[in-house]
Amino acid sequence: MLIKIYPENPNPKAIDQAVEVLKKGGLIIYPTDTVYGLGCDITNQKAIEKICRIRGIKPEKANFSFICSDLRHISDFIKPIDTTVFRLLKKALPGPFTFIFNANNNVPKLLSSNKKTVGIRVPDNAIARQIVEALGNPIISTSIKDDDEVIEYSTDPELIHEKYETLVDLVIDGGFGGNEASTIVDCTSGDFEVIREGKGNIEDYL
Repeated sequence: MLIKIYPENPNPKAIDQAVEVLKKGGLIIYPTDTVYGLGCDITNQKAIEKICRIRGIKPEKANFSFICSDLRHISDFIKPIDTTVFRLLKKALPGPFTFIFNANNNVPKLLSSNKKTVGIRVPDNAIARQIVEALGNPIISTSIKDDDEVIEYSTDPELIHEKYETLVDLVIDGGFGGNEASTIVDCTSGDFEVIREGKGNIEDYL
């Protein structure tokens, strides 16, 4: 199923439709402030395993991001952070960043692994944030890659729907997506180390 949601003013009924799919263990493809993402409810183990099968990876090897609506959820999954890091997050988020933190014990339970770290995202996209807000907990996310050798990420929601309609329960058309992923910033040592340059420039917030 493909539904249109306008990012400037998301229709609450359409948001509820996406949330219902997630609550039933379904998979959705949705827009962010960078590239389109494939996601599921973070509390649904079977849905996480479905995403792993689509991506051809084992849950314990998966490097999924957790999409949060704001900073409130972050402390549920990471070990305590210092004030400097928290200040940076407040300045940079919502935004096109994935911050890597030391994971607390909640994360291994979710991903049936011994993961020591977790990536957290608060995208500057009202559709993604409102879905998470209405769901009441984060969604697990992985980027929608393209088979094209030139274009790394799929940007056209209609083409994404054609490709994934038999694999997922809902594709949200939030307009053309970007082709530049988030900037990944490693905060596990207390410093800020950029491990992948993407759309965001962390220097603007330091």
